[in-house]
Amino acid sequence: MTAELARLIAGQICIHAAMAGMRMAAPLLALREGYSAAAVGVLLALFALTQVFLALPAGRYADRHGLKRPVAIAVAVASTGCALALVFPYFPLLCLAALATGGASGAAIIALQRHVGRVTHDVTQLRRVFSWLAIGPAVSNFIGPFVAGLLIDHAGAQPGSIEGYRAAFALMALLPLATWFWVRHTQELPPVIAAAGGARQRAWDLVADTPFRRLLLVNWFLSSCWDVHTFVVPLLGHERGLSASVIGTILGAFAVAAAIIRVLIPLVAERLREATVVTAAMLVTAVLFGIYPLLPTAWAMGVCSVLLGFALGSVQPMIMSMLHQITPPQRHGEALGLRLMTINASSVLMPVLFGSAGALIGVAGLFWVVGAGVGAGARVAWLLGAPEPAQAPPPPGH
Repeated sequence: MTAELARLIAGQICIHAAMAGMRMAAPLLALREGYSAAAVGVLLALFALTQVFLALPAGRYADRHGLKRPVAIAVAVASTGCALALVFPYFPLLCLAALATGGASGAAIIALQRHVGRVTHDVTQLRRVFSWLAIGPAVSNFIGPFVAGLLIDHAGAQPGSIEGYRAAFALMALLPLATWFWVRHTQELPPVIAAAGGARQRAWDLVADTPFRRLLLVNWFLSSCWDVHTFVVPLLGHERGLSASVIGTILGAFAVAAAIIRVLIPLVAERLREATVVTAAMLVTAVLFGIYPLLPTAWAMGVCSVLLGFALGSVQPMIMSMLHQITPPQRHGEALGLRLMTINASSVLMPVLFGSAGALIGVAGLFWVVGAGVGAGARVAWLLGAPEPAQAPPPPGH
């Protein structure tokens, strides 16, 4: 890992941790103030909703302006949103902070991913850098809520006081500024100019491209698996009388396994082929989803969760590597925006669908239906095949 990549990962962690901390603290404050579970659900949805609508414009903006300007705007928006929650800790402002931090973190991550993809020189480097970059959200999803929780419990006169929440919001407002500290000295790359005289490019042109469409479909399959595991394991654990700490440990084991596999991928990146890794991950996930509801003990569920973490954790670096190979360099940001838009739309809609389906077919049935779907989708991943050498990313400056 180069020093520049380490700085970019640190910047990603800071702005994403601000969003993750707000995503934990804002609902808790809303519940403290007496708002209903439905209102809190709306508040949580706002963190992803902004990214559904802003991801594509943010990607296009990054294609035109590179790294620093999109990140600077994202830093300003995220800090302002958190500062408003600090000064006016009321529900409408918490909703505004959710929209601001969710949209800003998505826009910053698109710009960072685009820049990192452009500075690579070959396919092996793509796999390595995106494996390192994928560790950032795992770290920030731990740091943000953990530190915010400590402040909420210990910064005020008593645990859960409004002073504690204000302290948490103050730190969340400072974290995006740290992102700018890490990113500000990064060498900006020259823009990639599309050929003159061509037709006006639209997002549909990317979706109409068969490899990219297959990639989005595969990404959606695997993102849905991640969502269904997060959604269903608490329900399955509750059915079996497991405590909250045991259920949390099972989910935590999944997250740790996903982070570990992303650390290991750079060590063997040159021996991997993206389509093979993704296809294998989908088949393994299908098998694990088939046996998960049949496991009788928490230990067995924990082992299955770890194996699932290894499988699903290996996917994102491969998806990102393929995305940069099959899309034109001047449209990488737009392609990243489309990917983020579909993931967040799925995260908003799928829990509702899971809840309805689970009521009809039960928790086990939900695992089996999704497992069968992802197993059938493995053929789509295999059809992605090896990218053509001519579509590899160009050296910086081209």
